[in-house]
Amino acid sequence: MNTPLSRRTALQAVGATVLAAGLTGGPTATVAHADGDSAPKLVTYPRPSTMPTNTSFKVRVRTAPDGEWQTLDIYRPRLEEINPTTGSGKVWDTSMAYFDFQGSVEVEVTYLKGGTTKARVRPDALGITFELLGDTLRFILDEPRDVVVQINDGVFDCLQLFSNHIDPNPPSADDPDVIYFGPGVHTVPGGTLTVPSGKTVHLAGGAVLTGLVYFKDVEKASLTGHGMVYGGTANGVLCEGSKNIRIEDVIVMNPGGGYIATLGESENVHIKHLRGFSSRGNGDGIDIFSSSSVVLDGCFLRNSDDCIAIYAHRWDYYGDTRDITVQNCTLWADVAHPINVGTHGNTDAPEVLENLVFKNLDILDHREPQMGYQGCIALNPGDSNLIRNVLIEDVRIEDFRWGQVIHMRVMYNTKYNTSVGRGIEDVYVKNLTYTGTHANPSLFLGYDADHAIKNVTFENLVINGTVIADSMKKPKWYATTDAMQWYSNEHVLNLTFLTTAEAEAAAAS
Repeated sequence: MNTPLSRRTALQAVGATVLAAGLTGGPTATVAHADGDSAPKLVTYPRPSTMPTNTSFKVRVRTAPDGEWQTLDIYRPRLEEINPTTGSGKVWDTSMAYFDFQGSVEVEVTYLKGGTTKARVRPDALGITFELLGDTLRFILDEPRDVVVQINDGVFDCLQLFSNHIDPNPPSADDPDVIYFGPGVHTVPGGTLTVPSGKTVHLAGGAVLTGLVYFKDVEKASLTGHGMVYGGTANGVLCEGSKNIRIEDVIVMNPGGGYIATLGESENVHIKHLRGFSSRGNGDGIDIFSSSSVVLDGCFLRNSDDCIAIYAHRWDYYGDTRDITVQNCTLWADVAHPINVGTHGNTDAPEVLENLVFKNLDILDHREPQMGYQGCIALNPGDSNLIRNVLIEDVRIEDFRWGQVIHMRVMYNTKYNTSVGRGIEDVYVKNLTYTGTHANPSLFLGYDADHAIKNVTFENLVINGTVIADSMKKPKWYATTDAMQWYSNEHVLNLTFLTTAEAEAAAAS
């Protein structure tokens, strides 16, 4: 039985310690007009003085068109790049800032190292236009967005800029069901904050919690707020055997264990607007094991391994994985896959991964030298797993450094698997676009006749502006995959490429 915790009792129980001696006050709010709730507003948060910073950028924001400029504090996430010759990883510093607003804001970004010849605000699909004057660019945001500002095509020395809606009803520090952390750096005994059922851990803007947030066999519990989980010796968030869990708006920066968030044997978990960075080996973003009814919505993940990995059994987690939705997310994999599905399972009691939806995604980068670990989206069942009923829709893949657009392989990888996967069935890919020049051929590889890939349909696949369809003009002896230098083997059955008009006609018939 869980005993109710008041805010004060909760903080005493976990031994939270404010380490940011030099913190210069709380949030700063600017209100442009006194027109009521619809008036433009801007809220910024000071960085605790003990948190590492980076000095490549200066960032100012104001309510548009002529509010008072506010300078944002810069944080220093770290990122990793693998040397393909030695296998060693190099860690790079990058920049991150965040703020809240209502209405429209003007953003000014100055590259302090100088020498700016060009800039880019990503994702490209947002269509954000900017004015570039020397080393300074300015642009307007009409609603909160997570964007990356790149100068001279810099991959690591860039700015990740996150923004939130202003929370109209933030939890109260005195609410007995809230474990509240205000601005400053906080630690917890043993490095783990275990969340009771029915409780909300709230990280206010400017708060930094060093340690793991742990949901273990609990229900109706949450992690919210515009603050940050940072460092420690474990992962950022761990959810095991729990139901009805909500995680919203927080930033997880470089957890000591590598993983941003892990879900195991959990049900009805909603993760919204989580942003995360990792730089350790096997530093995945969000991993899902043997869980159901999970929604990842509006997340930004930049990781040193898979951004999102969806598996069945591994470690102490057992059971099928089903009803998983990943939507409205921005993914950047400095190592491995933006999305990877199916590697781990249970050879002794085979499991299923089914009813998976990936929708409205921007994939900004993918860098993986190993052919067997490529694919911006990879469906790779091993360990007798069966992947079935997958929808991939409205996915925009920008030019990446190294890898494949998509990879489907029924595999037996002896490093990780004890048996071959059972197969891949019923995959529908609609409105996937890739624009770039660095992609290796995408591969579709069934293992054998009994472990095949069946019923994969692409509707309106667009590669560098060309719609790929079985009906497109090509030599009659060519496979459609030859048109974009992809490859499928003889154990791939019913691989179809349609235009939207053809798909609609088929559906109507």
